[in-house]
Amino acid sequence: MITEIKGTLIALSEESAILELDSLRYEVLVPDFSRRVIQLKLGQVVSLLTVHYIDGNPTKGGRMTPRLVGFVTEIERDFFDLFCSVDGVGVKKALRAMVRPVQDIAVAIEEQDVKTIASLPGIGPATSERIIAKLRRKMAKFALLVTQQATATDPAATPSDVLTETYQILLTLGHSEPDARRLIDQALVGRPKFKDVEAMLQAVYDKNRG
Repeated sequence: MITEIKGTLIALSEESAILELDSLRYEVLVPDFSRRVIQLKLGQVVSLLTVHYIDGNPTKGGRMTPRLVGFVTEIERDFFDLFCSVDGVGVKKALRAMVRPVQDIAVAIEEQDVKTIASLPGIGPATSERIIAKLRRKMAKFALLVTQQATATDPAATPSDVLTETYQILLTLGHSEPDARRLIDQALVGRPKFKDVEAMLQAVYDKNRG
């Protein structure tokens, strides 16, 4: 199974990217939010994390074609896998629907925002309800998406495991998922670094009392 591909981006359309690697050229299907990230990198080397699947229906005599779907980050790929697992979605519909950043979609699912999910291309109200019913309690991993991505490139930032553990503790203490995320965002105003969960929880409640 192909899990990552790195090559020169030589062409980009609304649905796919063409990467050149040695003497080979690969077509990689990309959701709209990933396309927007790499669109300024034509002629440059890019790396995409991939999902490898077989397209086609052999029961109807159709041709079986291997396909690659590419993403800029691992968390986007993980989210796509979850999204595809919902009954009535699948790879093609998920690709079409992914026009907004993962964090936006994850928050809408977490907050049971049927209207926002239904507004994604190809989804609609009925599928939106199924998506929320199946995925709502699986969005914690994506709730701190932006903050966790920032820590990966900033050595002065609070470690992502401290952020995640603090978030889980706030949920255990009775805070809702949106409220826990808001409290953490408030504590990080000014970009302080917290070395452990205890220090971060103290800052969360100090700011909340203020």
